[in-house]
Amino acid sequence: MSTFQYVDVFSERPFLGNPVAVVMDTPDISTDGLLRIAQWLNLSETTFLAPPRHPDADYRVRIFTLEREMPFAGHPTLGSAHAWLEAGGQPKQHDVIVQECGAGLVRVRRDSARLAFAAPPLVRSGAVDDDTLSDVSAVLNIDRREILASQWCDNGPGWVAVLLDSAERVKRLQPRTSYPKRMEIGVLGPYPAGHDDAFEVRALFSDHVGALREDPVTGSLNAAVSQWMLESQRITTPFRNRQGSQIGRDGVVHLSSDAAGTLWVGGATRTRMGGDLIVPDSLA
Repeated sequence: MSTFQYVDVFSERPFLGNPVAVVMDTPDISTDGLLRIAQWLNLSETTFLAPPRHPDADYRVRIFTLEREMPFAGHPTLGSAHAWLEAGGQPKQHDVIVQECGAGLVRVRRDSARLAFAAPPLVRSGAVDDDTLSDVSAVLNIDRREILASQWCDNGPGWVAVLLDSAERVKRLQPRTSYPKRMEIGVLGPYPAGHDDAFEVRALFSDHVGALREDPVTGSLNAAVSQWMLESQRITTPFRNRQGSQIGRDGVVHLSSDAAGTLWVGGATRTRMGGDLIVPDSLA
């Protein structure tokens, strides 16, 4: 028997962030078994915690969508750290939790009433090819000329990101609900100068049956596009992004930098549900 928590991430308002299921104590379940549990729970991501293998890590996490395991994802990272702490976890370092995942070691720190992870390096960046931009334009139902800039922003999930002229234009998008190619698209647009928020962000991805879905609040994407905006000198830290308004969520992502230049991606985390998960021996 394993315990689990449903954690609401990136919103200070109840049930308006991005939920993640965090299952504790699962070192003996097979990969196929973990995927089956994730599919049954039917959330965008489910994480499974186990003792660390790396001597510097506090715990090890495996992150599953409904179809695959991912090396890294943002809101599952914060939700997993929150659940681990709620279950009595004690980090080796007083102020930093070290998570071991497919992307390596990821630091998570307690930032006031929030948790924040250190943005991992991109595994792919740089210019986007013309064919991909044509696909992105088709998915978003926009003229290609509306894309002011684009960049590969892949830190694990595979994001390609495009910049539009305003937050309001991003909100007005009416993207397709299916597409023959697999896509992971991030879209952002700036709020006017003096606004409390910097960018409106939307994330679209192909699910396990080929439909295009919109993610409520996406830590990995916000990390990657914020790195892009900082490197291109379009903004300076600290700032915050908004996401999820078009699907009834209220996601707030806080971005800050430390003296070493590390970008920290933070948000609220709250346990909304928990209990026991009975796992049969056949999933071992």
